[in-house]
Amino acid sequence: MKDIEFKFIESNGIKIRLAMMGEGPLVVFCHGWPESWYSYRYQLPAVAEAGYKAVAYDVRGYGESDKPHDIEAYTMKNMTDDVIGIVDALGYKTAITIGHDWGGPIALNTAALNEDRITATGTMSVPFTGRSPMPPLDLWKEIFKDNFFYQLYFQEEGKAEKEFESDLSKALYTTYTNSDGRGMKFNFEKGQSGLVPTKDKHSTFLEGQEVFDDFPKWFTQEDLDYFVSQFEISGLRGPFNRYRAQNIDWHELPELEGAVLQQPAFFITGTLDPVNFFIPSSEPLIERIGKNYKNLLFAEELEGIGHWTQQEAPEEVNLALLRFLKEVS
Repeated sequence: MKDIEFKFIESNGIKIRLAMMGEGPLVVFCHGWPESWYSYRYQLPAVAEAGYKAVAYDVRGYGESDKPHDIEAYTMKNMTDDVIGIVDALGYKTAITIGHDWGGPIALNTAALNEDRITATGTMSVPFTGRSPMPPLDLWKEIFKDNFFYQLYFQEEGKAEKEFESDLSKALYTTYTNSDGRGMKFNFEKGQSGLVPTKDKHSTFLEGQEVFDDFPKWFTQEDLDYFVSQFEISGLRGPFNRYRAQNIDWHELPELEGAVLQQPAFFITGTLDPVNFFIPSSEPLIERIGKNYKNLLFAEELEGIGHWTQQEAPEEVNLALLRFLKEVS
C-alpha cells in the first residue's frame, strides 16, 4: 500500500476517502458489502500501470468515509451522486465505473442515471437489472416466506450490528470464507447452496455457517486484520442501512423501470458465486442478463470462483479489465 495515495474529498455533502494510483483517464472502483477500498488492492496497480487514474474509495458508511446515521442517507441516488461528486472533485468531466457486489449497482446505476458523465462501466458478481418488478424487500418476502434471507434479517436496526460487532474478526472471516469458492464447494457437499445455509427466518446470519480452521489461498490474516481495522472505525450500521434503503430506491428511481444500460459494459462472475443462486432460473445467467445491456462487450464466468471475484481471481480479472479499458478508451 506504500504507493497508494490517500485523499479526502467532499462529495454530495459528505467526506469520502479515496485510494488512488496513476494518471490518465479516470476509473472509479466501487466496493461492496462488507468490504473496503482494499478489495481492489490488486486492481489499482494494474490499471494505473496501464495509463489510467485508478481510484477506489470507502463507500459512505465504511472505513474512513463519513457515516450518516439515517437510513435515508444510504439510498442508491445518494450512492450514485457520491460517485459523480468524486469525478467532479478530481477535476474530470467523465469517468469509467467498475463495481463488485453492492458496488455493482452503484457503478451501473451511476452510469444509467448519468449517461453524459460515465462513458463505460462493468461489474463483478452483480449485473445490471434495472428496476425490480416490485419493491425489493417486498419481493424477497414473497420469495423466501418463512425461510431465512440475509437481506431481510438485516432490516431490524441494531440486530445484525450487534451480531457482527460482538466479534468482528470472526464475523468477517466467516462471511468471507463461506461464500468464496472453497466455502461454496464445502456447502454444496453438505447439500447447502447460497450465501448462508437453509434455515428459518428467526435464525441469525452466522448461525450454521462453517468456521474453517485455515485461510483460503486468496485471503490472509493480514487481509482480515485490515478489514477488521476498517470496521472498528465504521461499525456496521451504515453498511446495513444500504440494505434497509432498497424500497426507498424503488420509489425514488422510477426512471430505471425497463432501463437498458447504454454504455459499453462487461460482466464477470464466478461459477460458485452465491448471487447466482438467489432466484433459480433455467436460463443461463449470461443469457438472462444480456437483454438489460445495449452494448455488453463480454460476459465471463470464472470456474470455481466464489463471491469475492477480483480478490479470488485477480490475474484473470485484471486481464479482463485491461482488455475492456483498451477497447473503450
